[in-house]
Amino acid sequence: MLLDSVRGRDKTPGEFRRTRVWIGATGTPIEAARFIPPLPARLPGLLANLEKYWRGEELDPLVQLALIHAQFEIIHPFRDGNGRIGRILVPLFLYEKKLLSRPMFYLSQYLDEHRTEYIARLRALKGAQSWNEWTMFFLRAVAVQAEANADKARRILALYERLKARSIALTRSQYAVPLLDRLFAQPIFASNDLFRDPKMPTKPVVTQLLQRLTDAGVLKQLREARGRRAQMLALVELVNLCEGKRVV
Repeated sequence: MLLDSVRGRDKTPGEFRRTRVWIGATGTPIEAARFIPPLPARLPGLLANLEKYWRGEELDPLVQLALIHAQFEIIHPFRDGNGRIGRILVPLFLYEKKLLSRPMFYLSQYLDEHRTEYIARLRALKGAQSWNEWTMFFLRAVAVQAEANADKARRILALYERLKARSIALTRSQYAVPLLDRLFAQPIFASNDLFRDPKMPTKPVVTQLLQRLTDAGVLKQLREARGRRAQMLALVELVNLCEGKRVV
């Protein structure tokens, strides 16, 4: 799914690589590569060792995760998409170790903002000192991202309370809060999704509520209804807040 309809979809997604790969600018020969991952023949043993370490009980699971992430990126088991998969392993590991109630913690924002240092530290991994420096970098990433995520969660809750009061005032409907709850669960949606929801009122009522929220700027139309094609709408403030920038 991570490689569906994106870069790498034509590079045997989901299968361990069977050919040698190297990292460098497009067209770079192996002699000029920035990084050359292990040969395919070594992958089974390296991945088995990585899985064994994953299953182990370390004194500090966050340090364990730092090493797992780095080892996965070094092994580079797939032809493409290793970065995306390496990042998704972070919440899965934290969830398995019961450090998260749900597997929903992503380091992408921090790693993207510090991409140069992130790549440099991975490539510099050799002796004990470089591993210590990598671990400190990774732990700092987790701490900073955790605080950013907590702050975003607080702002989402505040937004919900504000929009709840506004939706009630705008619609004066008993369905204002159930509708808002539905929109927070799916902030970009087709109107047909609501028409088919058994928890929502009739189609005319839903249509009227959506129109009032759209007229007030709470919702934004992304695509108008035409023929069998449903109207597409977005809960503007929530989408932009979650993305960390204005996207709708």
